[in-house]
Amino acid sequence: MLVRAVLIWCVLLVIASINGIAREAVLIPRFGDAAGRAVSTLALSAFIVILTWISIAWIAPRSAPQAWAVGVMWVALTLAFEFLAGHYLFHNPWSRLLEDYDVARGRIWILVLFTTLFAPWVCAGLRTLMAVD
Repeated sequence: MLVRAVLIWCVLLVIASINGIAREAVLIPRFGDAAGRAVSTLALSAFIVILTWISIAWIAPRSAPQAWAVGVMWVALTLAFEFLAGHYLFHNPWSRLLEDYDVARGRIWILVLFTTLFAPWVCAGLRTLMAVD
């Protein structure tokens, strides 16, 4: 199960990268920084839910705790990539990396992390409910 979950996270990483390119190339120039980032965050959250919905049966968590474990692992991988690759590979200063977590400044990136955490549990639960009916 965890190997399949990591593979799906890799797909999420590609989707998030494409989303980031679109944000910088299209959304921010067209709508401004705050609105562009907000639209990008909402779009990425939607993509996360859609991909999770499509893939959760393949990931196959057998219980709610296993679905939670997938979400926790996805968030841990996301944060590790965000900060470690962001700083050491892409040479962004820590202050720049932390800007997206400043909700007081209107940054709602944290919504992506909450979506990433909850999506496996919600989608697995809904799929189970739908299979029973």
